[in-house]
Amino acid sequence: MAGKPSRRSLMAGGTAAALAAPLLSGRAAAESPGRGDGRGAGRVTPGADVAAAEGWRVLRDRKVGVLSNPTGVLRDARHVVDSMAEHEELRIVGVFGPEHGFRGSAQAGESEPEFEDPRTGLTVYDAYGADARKMTALFRKAGVDTVVFDIQDVGVRYYTYIWTMYHAMAAARDIGASFLVLDRPNPLGRRADGPLLTPAFASGVGLKPIIQQHGMTVGELARYFNGELLPKEGDGGKVELEVVRVRGWSPRTTAQHTGLPWVPPSPNMPTPDTATVYAGTGYFEGTNLSEGRGTTQPFQFVGAPFLDHHYSDRLNALRLPGVRFREGYFVPTFSKHQGRTCAGVQLLVTDPVRYEAVPTAVAMLREAMKYDGFAWRKDPDPQRPFWIDKLSGSPRLREMLDAGRSPEEVTGAWRAEVRDFERTRRPYLLYR
Repeated sequence: MAGKPSRRSLMAGGTAAALAAPLLSGRAAAESPGRGDGRGAGRVTPGADVAAAEGWRVLRDRKVGVLSNPTGVLRDARHVVDSMAEHEELRIVGVFGPEHGFRGSAQAGESEPEFEDPRTGLTVYDAYGADARKMTALFRKAGVDTVVFDIQDVGVRYYTYIWTMYHAMAAARDIGASFLVLDRPNPLGRRADGPLLTPAFASGVGLKPIIQQHGMTVGELARYFNGELLPKEGDGGKVELEVVRVRGWSPRTTAQHTGLPWVPPSPNMPTPDTATVYAGTGYFEGTNLSEGRGTTQPFQFVGAPFLDHHYSDRLNALRLPGVRFREGYFVPTFSKHQGRTCAGVQLLVTDPVRYEAVPTAVAMLREAMKYDGFAWRKDPDPQRPFWIDKLSGSPRLREMLDAGRSPEEVTGAWRAEVRDFERTRRPYLLYR
């Protein structure tokens, strides 16, 4: 693209250029290893801070559209869009807000309508629920030639931001725009687990066949999408993709030990501890149990009015690795069982390295099903009437549990899928 600074030029110079070095150039630089206990080894610098240290030189001479939400912050807590807007030489032509909105004012399943951002004066477009076709129209309306993506993901297929990114990549490809990811750590690290989505159960909470806990950063996922999935989308082909890499991060480093501020990616993801369990307890959205929405610890509290103290006893008796279950009672202020006292458990992760979110949730489901009040949450989709099937990617999880299969049998059913996915993703990984 005419006028675009070369990657070589971005790496020239002194200290500031050293910060820019993680801009993807085909070969991955060595990463400092994390300790085996999940703690980091040195300062973690997100891709946004790497680019900002260069005065956003990577975006000069471009018509930039930014797809972001409140998590797109620098270490000093300023939003990347606010930082970009301070540079008069940059041309920011639009901002695009996903689910919950650019500034984060909307709840689950909601968005912010198109508005003029009072801080920057930039037009903010509503991109929630936009497929590639609608995203293409939004990008053309704004006049972008470069799309910047900066959103903190939580490493789970049914968290919608990665599919917003996928649609945005397809749209950028279709209008001939480039796509730039400001990468951030995956709070769950490298572990891959859970079932593979089947195409018949594609939805907004799982668009393409990837593993439930994918174990990749959004930058790595973008590379995977570009290499494995986009060529099969629409008229085919890839988008011109760049990734500004995280510095100093190892996939062994948990979110609690990066030293980075945690900005909730959505209203019910308030802490890194929430993200740690969400890859599993998100399943309870597909049941009539409360997954803790309407409490101060969503997805860490799970319960229902028909459970009792035996639920925690039975779960602790399983001696699941890296977790204990505290008998807990809570009254949701909204969502399922609003205003009613729920008995259940609080998940206490004692060892995040040993903890296995998906197998733990399967065991929790199996024990909950022993109560007469348990039911799968119905979905208005007549062809796919159970929400759990969309979350898990197929009817297999539900059908195996309904048939009385053990948690070990259920999780064993997708072991080969996980191995195959790990092999396929390998060329797209950026961090050791």
